[in-house]
Amino acid sequence: MENLSLILWRERELLQTLLYRLEQEQLVLANGRTRWLARAAREVEAVLESLRETELLRAVAADEAAAALGMTANPSLRVLAEHSEEPWRTILLDHREAFVGYTQEIMELASANRELLTAGYQAARETLLALGDGASGYAPDGSAVADEPRQRLLDRSI
Repeated sequence: MENLSLILWRERELLQTLLYRLEQEQLVLANGRTRWLARAAREVEAVLESLRETELLRAVAADEAAAALGMTANPSLRVLAEHSEEPWRTILLDHREAFVGYTQEIMELASANRELLTAGYQAARETLLALGDGASGYAPDGSAVADEPRQRLLDRSI
């Protein structure tokens, strides 16, 4: 059970790091500092990879803890806690509660970041289309599809 708890602490630290990296990414997006966007995205991916590896370790440790308690493999954290004695019951339930909170925050940040990315993409596309050569997209064969030529007015008084 102690090994499982140590792995759960590591996973919590990684979730906190992911929150931090997602907030950094959001600041980069919100401030239009696109030169750092690729780096911010790589750092988020690196934390996600570490989380995937830690989740595998957690699954193995949870199976070992379940076997020690006479349970079947692949128990949820809640079920494992319910079958454990104190202090492990409280410790495991605390971990579970923290994971639920972190997951909610991560989902909210990721959603906000997606919205910022989408808005930035649309603004850039509209600007390029307005300044471009009239190409509005591509045909199935890869050739540019042009809109009807239009006159542009430039207000020089600005």
